Amino acid sequence: MSYSTQFMKHDAILDLIGGMAQVLQHRLADRNLDNPAMIGIHTGGAWVAQHLNTLLALEEPSGLLDISFYRDDFTRIGVNPQVKPSRIDFNLDNRNIILVDDVLHTGRTIRAAMNELFDFGRPASITLVTLIERSGRELPIQPDVIGLSPPLGLDDRIKLTGPEPLSLEILHRPRTGT
Repeated sequence: MSYSTQFMKHDAILDLIGGMAQVLQHRLADRNLDNPAMIGIHTGGAWVAQHLNTLLALEEPSGLLDISFYRDDFTRIGVNPQVKPSRIDFNLDNRNIILVDDVLHTGRTIRAAMNELFDFGRPASITLVTLIERSGRELPIQPDVIGLSPPLGLDDRIKLTGPEPLSLEILHRPRTGT
């Protein structure tokens, strides 16, 4: 049996995203990354990207990646009936891309997202932004901007729900002893 608890509510998440926008703005300036374009990973990353895009007043609307067909476990999970096409309405070639995800855990989603990005073009750089970073990395992928790194149990899962209102929920799965 598992149970879910609300970890963070809408206004606190928006405050967290506001702080991330400030850190991201400084990071872009420090690295001289001009004219960046924002791309969010479906679904939660896209919600966070929209808020960041507005706060940074970027010229173009944020793009959307659905990485379902790029996942390395695609053959195990099969076709997800919720697969939507990716939408990137700008040229990626030589652009500074801000890639946004809601939760960074193993790194496999980010690897799949970068594979798909390169099918659209060759960015000059990719800055990784994630609302939540948790332990358990399986690939050597690290975010450039992190909203929060909450302490979670090995069997706990964290999920961003939304888009209105945004909420972070932790799904606790008690360990069974032998």
